[in-house]
Amino acid sequence: MRSRASSLLLAFLTYAFALSTGARAQSWITLNSGGDTNLRAISATKIATGHIAIWTSGTHDAILRSLDDGATWTHLSIPGQPDLDFRGIVAFDDKTAYLMSSGNGDKSKIHKTIDGGIHWELQYTDVNNAFFLDSIACSSPTNCFALGDPINGRFLLLQTTDGHRWNPLPPQNLPPALPREGAFAASNSNLLVVSENELFVVTGAFAARVLHTTNAGKDWDVSAVPIAADNASSGIFSASPLSAATTRIQRSVRASPLFPKTRRKPGNRPRNNPPDIVPPLSPRMVQHFSRSAPAVPIFPSTPACTGNLSPPCR
Repeated sequence: MRSRASSLLLAFLTYAFALSTGARAQSWITLNSGGDTNLRAISATKIATGHIAIWTSGTHDAILRSLDDGATWTHLSIPGQPDLDFRGIVAFDDKTAYLMSSGNGDKSKIHKTIDGGIHWELQYTDVNNAFFLDSIACSSPTNCFALGDPINGRFLLLQTTDGHRWNPLPPQNLPPALPREGAFAASNSNLLVVSENELFVVTGAFAARVLHTTNAGKDWDVSAVPIAADNASSGIFSASPLSAATTRIQRSVRASPLFPKTRRKPGNRPRNNPPDIVPPLSPRMVQHFSRSAPAVPIFPSTPACTGNLSPPCR
């Protein structure tokens, strides 16, 4: 999905500042980092100075870092990597961050810095044109996962357990992707890593499902979610934790016809409404997938747009 931002104006939720102040109220402050690009990713963390380090990235090789709560910004770069679209970033302090670019084949890359962006290590890429990374998430500086579009009918999940080497999880362990099912690469938030073994994947386009594993991808629970999933810009866009038992799901504004009680006229949702909090799903909506007991697709088969989604699907 394309971002509407045309300049590097960054709306940063002051939740970051609450890390240092302890304040519970939330408000918005507009930060101007002085560039002209579309920002796609952001990561914020408290550092030893007591300030918040903010790392952000986007189109046209944009990588920026602030070490003073957004008051000033440093433009970073990766030599020899022209015009990459950096859609995912995960920072742990003022020095260490993972950076993910999206695009077909070797346009998708995973880099890491441990010296504040002075040097970047290229850790993973692939020349296969079907290779397209969507998001990256970590539970620690050494344990991270990256999600990619389906290849040969299965989503790609990469993992590092040492902070350097990345390997794909065995594809036969993952639930089969449904026809025209994909993952949006617009916000780096369709992959939720809870621990070194537990993670959630949320899907979109012509399916809206939650894939959940508690053993690092050996087995999966698959849940259909009552969210609109009938065009390339529908389905689940984002997931974030609220508590140990509840996950916040962001959806398209159009409700699924499969669940009439959630029906709402297109565009009729107030702008200030929070994303939907999905209640526990009924047993008929949840299936367990393992190598010995493959899941049965929940949504009916529909043609075309599998694997790497065309630009409107992203």
